[in-house]
Amino acid sequence: MRIISGDLRGKKLHPIRGTVIRPTADRLRESIFNILSFQIRDAVVLDLFAGTGALGIEALSRGAEYAVFVEKHKDALAVIEQNLRSCRLEDRAKIIRWDIASNLNCLSSSDSRLFNLIFMDPPYNRNLISETLRHLHRSRCLEKGATVVVEHAPPEPVPENIAEFVIADQRKYGKTLVSFLDYVIEIESDNSEAAMKIPP
Repeated sequence: MRIISGDLRGKKLHPIRGTVIRPTADRLRESIFNILSFQIRDAVVLDLFAGTGALGIEALSRGAEYAVFVEKHKDALAVIEQNLRSCRLEDRAKIIRWDIASNLNCLSSSDSRLFNLIFMDPPYNRNLISETLRHLHRSRCLEKGATVVVEHAPPEPVPENIAEFVIADQRKYGKTLVSFLDYVIEIESDNSEAAMKIPP
């Protein structure tokens, strides 16, 4: 694996041995970042199920301000730390060991920053997408209008019944579907009618 573009273009990343972690291929990562384009610079990034940290590190290379990596596997955490060190990005990043399937309470006290770009690459076909999105909303760590990028298998679609997230775009790459979600805020209207969604 390597960094596709930015200040660290061409930099090789350390891989994770074994089959527990499924890294995002370079070509797919490049396609995702081409779509995100101008959203990267100065972004505050959250990389969930971070694996090697390639998505968050790619964002930092392209000008993101800061990135938080959340992962539960010990081997993956060691590789993320190694990759950040080799890229000299330690001062612009934080690593958290956490089981995302339970909750994302780790974020509420981790930093005062609000995230506006979130990468989410859960293990396929484990029914983790819906719960993780709900955990994100409950964490109150997302900026209004934040973009959430979800990599998933087509048989496990992003649920459309979570009011806080709206699917803005979807792209299929081989056996992988990438969904781009917008985070919307619910507020109570002045006349006390039902809550309404305010688009970013």
